[in-house]
Amino acid sequence: MERWLWPSGGAWLLVAARALLQLLRSDLRLGCPLLAALALLAALDWLCQRLLPPLATLAVLATAGWIALSRLARPRRLPVATRAVLITGCDSGFGKETAKKLDSMGFTVLATVMELNSPGAIELRTCCSPRLRLLQLDLTKSADISHVLEFTKAHTTSTGLWGLVNNAGLNEVVADVELSPVATFRSCMEVNFFGALELTKGLLPLLRRSRGRIVTVGSPAGDMPYPCLGAYGTSKAAVGLLMDIFGCELLPWGIKVSTIQPGCFRTESVKDVGRWERRKQLLLASLPQELLQAYGKDYIEHLNEQFLRSLRLAVPDLSPVVDDIIDALLAAQPRRRYYPGQGVGLMYFIHYYLPEGLRRRFLQTFFISHCLPQALQPGQPGTTPPQDPAQDPNLSPGPSPAVAQ
Repeated sequence: MERWLWPSGGAWLLVAARALLQLLRSDLRLGCPLLAALALLAALDWLCQRLLPPLATLAVLATAGWIALSRLARPRRLPVATRAVLITGCDSGFGKETAKKLDSMGFTVLATVMELNSPGAIELRTCCSPRLRLLQLDLTKSADISHVLEFTKAHTTSTGLWGLVNNAGLNEVVADVELSPVATFRSCMEVNFFGALELTKGLLPLLRRSRGRIVTVGSPAGDMPYPCLGAYGTSKAAVGLLMDIFGCELLPWGIKVSTIQPGCFRTESVKDVGRWERRKQLLLASLPQELLQAYGKDYIEHLNEQFLRSLRLAVPDLSPVVDDIIDALLAAQPRRRYYPGQGVGLMYFIHYYLPEGLRRRFLQTFFISHCLPQALQPGQPGTTPPQDPAQDPNLSPGPSPAVAQ
């Protein structure tokens, strides 16, 4: 057995030397992942000593240790230096917290807000350095966009524009597509898609010059059929695809494009229950009588209650999203997509790999569970509830939309 000790000891010596070097460079993430990697390496050591010859043991252990430490290495970050970043939607939420964090790191931050005297704008003006500049921007107004473009060009001549963070977003209604006015689809597209498109295109000359970054806050609702988020989800799907196209087209210019797909976080708009109540009342007041009779007021009340229930699970700590935005701006090799938030990875696994019926039930269980519209409830004349294909063994469901092309 002694002849097997030297390859094992040699491999551990190499791993220890690599770990020490990474620690000296502050390039090793400490914590549970490192302990888990060492435990797996020890188990592999035990197995190799019993199954492999000495040289093979040395090669396998040294390679496994090198790969594990490489995975645990902190991604190489670019220096902040005098980099300038424009962030939209800084009145609250992710935009405000990102502006504060980047300012504290030494960035020159151009933060856009809807109102220069909003509580969020006043907070940024109070707690941030003089480097941070506040700009009024309504993404539905081309005049506002033009003003921001001119200001950015004039005030980044010395530093250049390193990054654009498309954070501003809008969701106006929580209801079935049939119940949602077409105007809400247009409003969401104007802000979430066309506004981001116009601003990004206008800043591309500056970003091409700096070989900079474009970071856009998307949503899993743009990838999955979340119930009652038709207007918001379709606009986020559009901007997500747009950023993927930008990512391909701008690669020769050295511009890297990333999209953040956060889970449910407790931003100011999420916490504002009164806002959602007002939106519900506006929806009820605007519905045609025929639709209101078919679905019923109780149905819309139920959807609103389910939506508010799901928001109670929102995470109050916004730092995972802020950290991913910063990584997308500064990592030498940023990811194309980031998925901060609890359970987001599980949602995407279910969406891409499980049958359509399970995907639908998952979203209804953890987001909005529908009740029957009034016209389909038992006792209503002339109508019977439709059969769910997933529950009828005699019906064969079609291919999963996540797989079929």
